[in-house]
Amino acid sequence: MTPTIAKGSFDVQLAQAPAAPGTEAAKLGRMSIRKQFHGDLDAISLGEMLGVRTDLPGSAGYVAMERVEGSLAGRKGSFALMHMGEMNRGQQKLTVRVVPDSGTEELTGLSGELNIEIQDGQHFYEFRYQLPTH
Repeated sequence: MTPTIAKGSFDVQLAQAPAAPGTEAAKLGRMSIRKQFHGDLDAISLGEMLGVRTDLPGSAGYVAMERVEGSLAGRKGSFALMHMGEMNRGQQKLTVRVVPDSGTEELTGLSGELNIEIQDGQHFYEFRYQLPTH
């Protein structure tokens, strides 16, 4: 099956969140995520991010989970995205995938990968996805 491509922009708000009780010694950064997607994906998302910065500038890592709710190419529902990002001495690598079987309503069976690009402070996405034909 050939993936469909959705494109657009999104606004993102990140806010510091306290460490989960009992995990303070791990020195993980924790943030809440709020996004508003525009374009082929017309949706909002809420999520959480955990990150680690190293003593070497330019090296860090993060994981995040977010629930997206709205419409994708006119099909309503929700789905979850999982992120894994790393910066290795300034070289960035990011993977954002749909959590298997997380799609609901008209997005049931959704799979795919979302790429993020930041240009002049603006956030853009390209979402390569597949939906089963019923």
